[in-house]
Amino acid sequence: MDYDEQLDKALSESPDVEGGGGRFEVPDPNVRPEGNATVFENFQTVVDALGRDEAHVLKFLQTDLGTSGHIDESGRARLTGNFREDRVARAVEEYTESFVLCPECGLPDTRLVEERGTKMLKCDACGALSSTGQ
Repeated sequence: MDYDEQLDKALSESPDVEGGGGRFEVPDPNVRPEGNATVFENFQTVVDALGRDEAHVLKFLQTDLGTSGHIDESGRARLTGNFREDRVARAVEEYTESFVLCPECGLPDTRLVEERGTKMLKCDACGALSSTGQ
């Protein structure tokens, strides 16, 4: 068999792979105003889906939204100020792009590692080591 025949055979015997990375889904933020604060009700669920430390995610949200905040005893994030759900969702999306998804292969199989004093994103899927920019 020549190369093209081997390739055709391999492709015909390979399972179909669904696109879109369906195994990685981050829930939409569920936020509500409470006095002069915004309560991120499902913060812990989002953090668990991202596979990152809650303090790191909160610090990013505080910086991105330009506010202060803390995690209450129920695992909810309380952010000072009123933020609409779409604004918080955009911040979570930016966090996901910067600190979860591999810039090389796009998979979420990453972890944050320290390299010479700099936080880096290490991909367990493709082996890439990328700067997080922070």
